[in-house]
Amino acid sequence: MASGEEDDPIIQEVEVFLAKSLVDKLYLFQYPVRPAIMTYDDVSHLSAKIKPKQQKVELEVSMDTLSPNYCRSKGEQIALNVDGTSLEDSSTYSIKMMDKQTFSSIQATTNTSRYAAAVFRKGQLHLTPLQGILQMRPSFAYLDKADSKHREREAANEAGDSSQDEAEDDIKQITVRFSRPESEQARQRRIQSYEFLQKKQAEEPWVHLHYHDLRDGRSEHERQYLYCQATDTTENMELVKTPSEYLSMLMPPLAEEKIVKPVGPSNVISMAQLRTLPLGDQVKTLMKNVKVMPFANLMGLLASGTDSTAVLRCIQQVAMLVQGNWVVKSDVLYPKSSCSAHSGVPAEVLCRGRDFVMWRFTHERSLMRKEVAGVIKLPPEDVKDFLEQMAIPRANRGWEFLLPTDHDFVKKHPDVAQRQHMLWMGIQNKLEKVFNFSKEDFLQKKDAQKEPVHLSGEHRLKTARENVQQHQASLQKDLDTRRLKASSVTSSPRGANALVRVKEEPLSDCEEPMDTSASLPNGSLNGYPSADSPDSDPRSDHGAGQTPTPELRDFVQSTFRKHFVLCLSEVKRLFNLHLASLPTGHCRFSHVTDRVLQDTILRSCCKQILVPFPPQSSASADEQKVFGLWESGETFDKHRQVLFEIFMKNYRVRRSVIQTRLTQELGDGVTKSDVDRLLKECCISLGGMWYLKGTVQS
Repeated sequence: MASGEEDDPIIQEVEVFLAKSLVDKLYLFQYPVRPAIMTYDDVSHLSAKIKPKQQKVELEVSMDTLSPNYCRSKGEQIALNVDGTSLEDSSTYSIKMMDKQTFSSIQATTNTSRYAAAVFRKGQLHLTPLQGILQMRPSFAYLDKADSKHREREAANEAGDSSQDEAEDDIKQITVRFSRPESEQARQRRIQSYEFLQKKQAEEPWVHLHYHDLRDGRSEHERQYLYCQATDTTENMELVKTPSEYLSMLMPPLAEEKIVKPVGPSNVISMAQLRTLPLGDQVKTLMKNVKVMPFANLMGLLASGTDSTAVLRCIQQVAMLVQGNWVVKSDVLYPKSSCSAHSGVPAEVLCRGRDFVMWRFTHERSLMRKEVAGVIKLPPEDVKDFLEQMAIPRANRGWEFLLPTDHDFVKKHPDVAQRQHMLWMGIQNKLEKVFNFSKEDFLQKKDAQKEPVHLSGEHRLKTARENVQQHQASLQKDLDTRRLKASSVTSSPRGANALVRVKEEPLSDCEEPMDTSASLPNGSLNGYPSADSPDSDPRSDHGAGQTPTPELRDFVQSTFRKHFVLCLSEVKRLFNLHLASLPTGHCRFSHVTDRVLQDTILRSCCKQILVPFPPQSSASADEQKVFGLWESGETFDKHRQVLFEIFMKNYRVRRSVIQTRLTQELGDGVTKSDVDRLLKECCISLGGMWYLKGTVQS
């Protein structure tokens, strides 16, 4: 540092003063379309005016019409186009020739806090902050005036050519229209329009100024204000700073940058923004945007772990139950102060009409648009809006309700369904008084359209007997064919084509049989045992008393040590593949039922994971039976057990939840590699969430 300071010595110190006399009046004019050597100092300035708020300046300067570079014919033509042939005081050019030019300003920058005008005198530097920096460019407003003159002349010529013989003008019909009340959105668009901004700028009056030449005495007097009047340090405390203060002024501390959120449409909100709102506002926002939604879908859109009871409490405030689905209330879509965007109908009338459409959908799947419009007496556009919100048009069937009836919700929440039914009864009574109808009017039409045919018991029995007689021949032929195949199979040697039978008997009414009926490459046939099989016992209770063979147990143990988590359908699929890989005639497995397979899994150090599948899940019964390897004899078993306990309460979870739970149960010794291994062995990722393997359909 010492050598650097010696190489860069201080040559001169200059005192700096801040002049404030012209702090709000000093402007810098720039002329970007003219070279710096060609100034306007010697040009005669005819007039000057300013709009202080907009910082807009206009200067009129004279043109040298005697210059050899001036084209007189063009100047005369421009003056003729602008002013015409008449001599008036309001003419732009007084000598029938373009003899002046107008300069109009635009702001070079809106922030001039870093700019100042400097004057150096007697070893002192005087600074005056700039109020504005304006770029002066030629104005071509005279061309607009020429165009307007041309249009006026054309209009006058057309008026002169019209007939003057009519004594009086024809009577014309006048249509009186009333403008609609301006909405807030329309008002914002109007305020931001270019036409409105131009009008606001034109409202500010011009302030006319007196121009003084560069060498004028008044100009010299005003230039003295560029110097600081009081050079005493007590009057210039703004520039007296300590080194640390001066350094902070040169390099101010970094301020926290404000995150500018992207401006989107007013009716669009992201899921991240949505989840910052209270639960009631989340439900209301979703229902206003979606209009019709099943309760299961609503729970899927909300954050995981949201209490369904609280959601039920919130949704009943903003929606009504229609065919097991939730439809947003009319007064939520149409507040009291609003009106129809199509017809201007007030919100109260719109709510009554839409409630009628919702009430009809509580009794019928489809509605006819003309029938609805005939009752509520609203414009067709509004009726179409109501139907489009909750229905879809079908050919020859009118408008059908948008979603299928959600019977599961009604069964799960009968108290809510009953409460909603009572609310609809109250709404029905109000609608009957307003629209003067009764419920029986629509029921009679519905019954007339269906025209049901009533059949007696004897007629049904007779029809059934006739159907049996018609199909008896084909059924007998099919039975004979099956018996022939069974006899040929039983007469064959035991060793060459021994049967491998996996009994397809379900455990209960809600379970599906094991699908092992496909033919296998080794010649075995999986299915029901034949009548002469020594292991077949028609009195057995679906194989409940069978003991799993060691071969089956070895297969299950090796499978779960490899895959760790499997659903029953996947175990059955792997078992079929295992059977197909066996050599021809190999018969180690017989009568493997679903119960035997499940018992073998549970006896092989595995445990069933009762995953709470969502109501809308399309997984079959076998796919919802999930088993996991509970104990394998290694220390990592504890990690898997904690994971399985998490998934017994949640269908899907985030990685952070798993890691936190592992740390709570097993201590801080759980590493990232342990979590990675656990998720790789037992889980699958989808959409940022983690699921047990086999619980998400690929």
